Amino acid sequence: MEALKSMMKQALDKGLFHGLKCGSDDPTLSHFLYADDVIFIGEWNISNALNMCRILRCYLVLGLRINLSKCRVFGTKVSEVEKNSLAEVPRCKVGDLPFIHRSLWVGKNMNGIKAWDPVVEIFRKRLSLWKAKQLSAGGRITV
Repeated sequence: MEALKSMMKQALDKGLFHGLKCGSDDPTLSHFLYADDVIFIGEWNISNALNMCRILRCYLVLGLRINLSKCRVFGTKVSEVEKNSLAEVPRCKVGDLPFIHRSLWVGKNMNGIKAWDPVVEIFRKRLSLWKAKQLSAGGRITV
């Protein structure tokens, strides 16, 4: 993933990939990396998609694999025809917003309390497991 991060930085510096800016003084968002997952964020155009594919091809040369069955193209404020045509560039499917990634919603309005219920439930389960491990055998019986 370090190599992919470096390749993306070079592509941004050379103007080969154009990420998104949220504000004029904010940094450019181009990708998110977590463990073995990547989310690319960029301007909606064929040149960006082609250059992203070229970067991923370089990644393959390093001996690493990409699971194309998990790859999706998401677009906001673009037609289904545009989504389908851009999805043909990396040969992947079109995804719908919102979607769940690593147990969290992406592209969903998270202002409501109910939207956070799955996150709270994950923490509740993990805390109960942690709590059970910390109790003695007698404590587990009485709890």
